[in-house]
Amino acid sequence: MSKVKIILNGEEKFVEKHTTIADLIQELELDIKKVAIEKDLEIISPDFFSKIVLNEGNKVEIVHFIGGG
Repeated sequence: MSKVKIILNGEEKFVEKHTTIADLIQELELDIKKVAIEKDLEIISPDFFSKIVLNEGNKVEIVHFIGGG
């Protein structure tokens, strides 16, 4: 498979073609219930994480929530 370059939190990252947002979250070993995702300046609902495929040049920002007190 070939790879595509995305910008993840301001840094270049190469992912396999046809990688979804859910795949990326899993690859990064993040808890899907504790992240917020923005793709190309649009907030993505968790309902669409497994449906949206990342393409060359997409800009993705991931914020993960950490509990504490």
